Amino acid sequence: MIRFECDYLEGAHPQILKKMAETNLEQTAGYGNDPYCDSAKEKIRKLCGEADVDIHFLVGGTQTNCTVISAVLRPYQGVLAAVTGHINVHETGAIEASGHKVLALPSEDGKITADQVRESYEAHWNDADHEHIVQPGMVYISQPTENGTLYSKEELQDLHDTCKELELPLFMDGARMGYGLMSKINTLTLEDIAALTDVFYIGGTKVGALFGEAVVISHPALKKDFRYLIKQHGGMLAKGRLLGIQFDTLFTDGLYFEIAKYADDLAMRLKEVFVKKGYPLRFDSYTNQQFPILPNEHIEQLRKKYSFAFWETVDDSHSAVRFCTSWATKEEAVSELIRDIEVI
Repeated sequence: MIRFECDYLEGAHPQILKKMAETNLEQTAGYGNDPYCDSAKEKIRKLCGEADVDIHFLVGGTQTNCTVISAVLRPYQGVLAAVTGHINVHETGAIEASGHKVLALPSEDGKITADQVRESYEAHWNDADHEHIVQPGMVYISQPTENGTLYSKEELQDLHDTCKELELPLFMDGARMGYGLMSKINTLTLEDIAALTDVFYIGGTKVGALFGEAVVISHPALKKDFRYLIKQHGGMLAKGRLLGIQFDTLFTDGLYFEIAKYADDLAMRLKEVFVKKGYPLRFDSYTNQQFPILPNEHIEQLRKKYSFAFWETVDDSHSAVRFCTSWATKEEAVSELIRDIEVI
């Protein structure tokens, strides 16, 4: 079986494993207070334009989303997000389990707009009974979105300006950020993202690391006591250097960007063959996730050899599916899939 269902099927980039093996018997302080975490933070800080940011390393995406969101919100507040947002559809109610509601906004492509944020905020405060209703307390977006789409710099600027005016912290989930940054249509840099959000994270788990996410906090009020919340949410890894080593390696000599571009390039090869074959695309993604709409009979034929994700039913005879490439996808696997699609 050749697998394309997600982008975390393999272990870690060989350079990370090599560095872990080389440093295995070193003794360092725990909980992220080690030279490798310090080095990784400095490299990320430089990519953020030497911004005044705090950087923390956590283990996984759901843990990171819960920790950040609970750090921001008061007990009576919820988080605005696209109805398709990861925290709304693929985290088993983790945010709700923390005592906060996801306030879902309609979205066709996975993105939300500054106008939607303003409308939701104003609808709450214009309601005479607003104190009986969960208050919008922050905004969550992801880059790329759950549907592989991307925010432009202009769209993020609009969200930033609106959130700042309304005093709503803006949080960007970057679990797949590398694949967004290296997309051929991307208009954002890490420096832009640091300037236009209050907090975001750089995903490692899906982009070359064994595990790990790097949280970058720019808003001064969110920096205070964040390590207490990491510990409380079970995210403070005792052997914290294992996170530092991974991010230090990923951000040495551009490795993170190199492997993300590799995955995007393979995905664009798949996109091209889907379009050439005449398959419509559920979302116009220029990242490592592709969403073709296939006849169900073609899906069944491909499933004999390939593993990929069902996305949604389109009609009685067609379904949207998702193919993911990653930093570790083999070129020959993509070539084989392309040949099989061409003759199906």
